[in-house]
Amino acid sequence: MLLFLRRSWKLLSMDTNTELSSKENINILISMCMLGVPCRYNGKAIHNINDLINKYPKVNFIPVCSEQLGGLPTPRLPAEIIHGAGDDVINNNANVVNESGVDVTDNFIKGSECVLSLAKKYLVKIFIGCANSPSCSCSKIYDGNFKGILEEGLGVTSALLKQNGIQIIEIKEFDELYANNS
Repeated sequence: MLLFLRRSWKLLSMDTNTELSSKENINILISMCMLGVPCRYNGKAIHNINDLINKYPKVNFIPVCSEQLGGLPTPRLPAEIIHGAGDDVINNNANVVNESGVDVTDNFIKGSECVLSLAKKYLVKIFIGCANSPSCSCSKIYDGNFKGILEEGLGVTSALLKQNGIQIIEIKEFDELYANNS
C-alpha cells in the first residue's frame, strides 16, 4: 500500500541551504508506522496520521515500510542487526536475524531497495525514520543481542538512502527543521 499525501511546502534544505519555493511541493518518505499504520513488528503503529497531517500541513508524506516491502509479515518477530549496522548489512559484512535466529537479511535488503526505488521515482530528498528500528533508524539500533541495549548505527534502509544522497532524520529533528522554516 502506498499513500501519497499532497501538501505545499517551504523548507531550507539542510544539505544545500537552498530555499524551496512555497509553491513547490517536496516529497518526504516516512516510516509508515509513524503515520498510524499498524505495520511495526508487534503489529502496532506509533502516531496517528491525523496528528502528523495537522502538525505539518505543507508536507507530502510518502509512507513506506521496508520490512513489509521486503516480504515480512505483520506482526513478525523482532529482528536485530548482528555484528554491525545498516551499512555493514548492505556491504555483506553483517546480517539481520530475528529473535528465533532466522536470518532475514534478504528481506531487509529487498525492502530497502524498494524504498530507494520509490525515493528516486518521487525525487525524495528527506526520509523520516523510526527510532531504534533495524530498518529505519537514523541514529541508534539495538546491539544484536536482543537485550534492549542500544548503540550508534543506522538501520538498513536508512543506510542505503543515505548512501544515495537522501537526508535521513528522525521526527524530533524534523520538528526543529519544520519549525524554523515554516
